Amino acid sequence: MFAGPIILTNLLQVSYQFIDSLWVGNLLGAKALGAVTISSTVVVTVLAFIIGINNATLTILSQQKGRDDDTGLKSYLNAFVVLLTILSLLIGLFGLFFSRPILVMLNTPSEMLADATTYLQINFVGILFLVGYNFIGTVLRAVGDSRTPMTFVAIAALLNIGLDPLFISVLDWGIGGAAVATVLSQGIAFLLGILYMMRRKLVPFSFPVLPKREEAFLIFKLGIPSGLQMTVIFAGVTAIMTVVNSFGGSVVAGFGASQRIDSLITLPAMALGTAVNSMAGQNIGANRWGRVRDIAVYGTLYNFAIMLVIAIIVFLLAEPAIRLFIQEEDAVRFGTNYLRIVAFFYMFIGVNFILNGIVRASGAMYQVLVLNILSFWVLRYPLTYICSSLFGQNGIAIGMGIGFVCSSIFAFAYFKWGNWRKKQLFS
Repeated sequence: MFAGPIILTNLLQVSYQFIDSLWVGNLLGAKALGAVTISSTVVVTVLAFIIGINNATLTILSQQKGRDDDTGLKSYLNAFVVLLTILSLLIGLFGLFFSRPILVMLNTPSEMLADATTYLQINFVGILFLVGYNFIGTVLRAVGDSRTPMTFVAIAALLNIGLDPLFISVLDWGIGGAAVATVLSQGIAFLLGILYMMRRKLVPFSFPVLPKREEAFLIFKLGIPSGLQMTVIFAGVTAIMTVVNSFGGSVVAGFGASQRIDSLITLPAMALGTAVNSMAGQNIGANRWGRVRDIAVYGTLYNFAIMLVIAIIVFLLAEPAIRLFIQEEDAVRFGTNYLRIVAFFYMFIGVNFILNGIVRASGAMYQVLVLNILSFWVLRYPLTYICSSLFGQNGIAIGMGIGFVCSSIFAFAYFKWGNWRKKQLFS
């Protein structure tokens, strides 16, 4: 029940770039769509780091909630508000002045560079709204409310659907209109979130003041490795693309289509991971370790049940799902085979989300960072490379699947025998 709204929230988050791409492609053409696609890779990288920091937020605030420490909760909320505001402003200024050099570094085609720069700069200017409404959603989940954040994200997504054609076509703002629509939608969701929390008084907010040194130290101690966790994952996916690219255009197209489906398939497992992070954090704060163990057991069982059902559906409907994105036969054949091979391995990547979420709830961020490095750089990337050398293009899926299994074994081993239970964030 707690994870369900998180699944829908994540799905709505994914819809932002999809909606922008849909309107831009239809109203402005392929060149503008290419510019949005390239700029979005930068936005997604920044968002990955923000999500990582929010995982640290979830751990600290959920433990404070479990400890029933309103003073500590209020103090750390203030610290997060101040530090995330400063971080957002710094990222926004950096992006405003360095968007073009970043895009040049990414080898953006010259005919797309101007549009891509405009789109990226506007997104960076509005980065405070993106950080803000993600933070409010994390705070609400930390105190046990996963439904309200879904409402705010749904409002933002609906606004984006309506504002995109208005700004792009009616007001004739072009690609900049798509970016303004996204930023404005996020800004409205952010303001609604602030008003809701102030009126309901769900958490003890106060007028922002500079945080204490020990609070800032703990936030950076957990936030930086937590942010790097997501960056490692994103970089690992990019590395695997180098293996895919070696097989030519059809395989690249098929893999791209399968990855869009893959990003939807893994949403339930990711949401379960977020749910157990919050629930385990509260129980660790309350020193109720028996319930932490139960959360891990039931979370893992739910993951296996849900992902097995999804795997059967994916296996049966792989080809029509791939054809939603591409029609070229060689690409469809690869994408279909990829999904059918990897489908029954999804439950193992779900084990990673569950057990790492429990470990993260204790504050063991560096340990989870190491597990992610092992998962992507020691296991998944080398296995994908080796299996593709042995079995050809189907080896990509085989290597990915074996990597899922091996990384879940590492996650279980650390969960079972690691010293994460000894982690103590607060005296």
